[in-house]
Amino acid sequence: MSRVARSSARFRSTIRGGLLVVGLCLGCHRAAPAPAPSQQPAPAPAAIERALAAWDHDEHRDLRAVVVRRGGQIIAERYFDGERADELHDVRSAGKSITSLLVGIAIDRGAIAGTAVRLSALLPTAAGTALGEASLDDLLTMRAGLAADDQDEASPGNEDRLDAAADPVAFALAVPARWRPGEHYLYNSVTAYLVGLVVERAAGQPLDEFAAQALFAPLGIARWRWQRDAAGHTKGQGNLSLTARDFAQLGELVLRGGSSGGRRVVSEHWIRESLERRVRIEDADPYADAYGYFWYARTHRVGNRDIAVSFASGNGGNKIYVVPSYDLVVAITSSAYGRGYGQRRSQAILLAVLAALTPPDGAAL
Repeated sequence: MSRVARSSARFRSTIRGGLLVVGLCLGCHRAAPAPAPSQQPAPAPAAIERALAAWDHDEHRDLRAVVVRRGGQIIAERYFDGERADELHDVRSAGKSITSLLVGIAIDRGAIAGTAVRLSALLPTAAGTALGEASLDDLLTMRAGLAADDQDEASPGNEDRLDAAADPVAFALAVPARWRPGEHYLYNSVTAYLVGLVVERAAGQPLDEFAAQALFAPLGIARWRWQRDAAGHTKGQGNLSLTARDFAQLGELVLRGGSSGGRRVVSEHWIRESLERRVRIEDADPYADAYGYFWYARTHRVGNRDIAVSFASGNGGNKIYVVPSYDLVVAITSSAYGRGYGQRRSQAILLAVLAALTPPDGAAL
């Protein structure tokens, strides 16, 4: 992945200074129950299709797909500029949210004791480094305290430097401290990379192989690709490629509290933990209010209604939006890598879908 492809469109535009937050709890996610056939909400596919059609002639020809699920089924989907439903698409840093799901599965299976455990206990090579005393919670909330800023090319822990390293593990563990763990939010990919290594060690197999067996297979996801680094480790920080429909299926899993087709894939407890609004980041991020365990949150005002949304986000506008109050998932794939408009466009698409489902009185259709 090139420097340009990562530099400006992580959509987190001004996170350099960090944010002091300790022990903050801002709310919890309530999983939407799987709807019985007679209880499925009446979809409004025509209104949504009209909303999506507005982007058919977008001046930027790099929107790829939008898939809208409601009531446990796809109610609208649209492909742009020749994209096909079976094409794999690199969702970039949205892969961090999938790594978070894998952490939860490892905890559910007893392979990881919990998020309070220090990194040095989970990854012995971290002992004595700047991260040794950081907890898994610190890493999952981007509060590891490292001098790692993906928006600053001069930052010692910038992702471009990680990708260029001949020994990525040694590079990640050598990044110096800037603050004490748990004090500041600062978006970076080094922490997600290390979390991927933690899951790999706990599972006793490469991260992508664990994902195939524990997450993708139960969801029926058969075609996917996840890049590995120069050392052969799966990139827990991103570069996961999926079809748009399977991207949306992962959102459906989150919406249903970790279950799919009546099968438990990850605990409902972990879904709540992941989506909990743990760190306020509105001063650091123009598209989010808060951060959880590699998942974002924002409350949007649509009409006269406040709508809480949890989401995964990747460079270029790749998104999984989960909207429990509407029993809704909106997945967007986009190739606007390194382009700030990609994030703005994806948020606009979400708001258009929500507006199509929100009549003037504010009650969801």
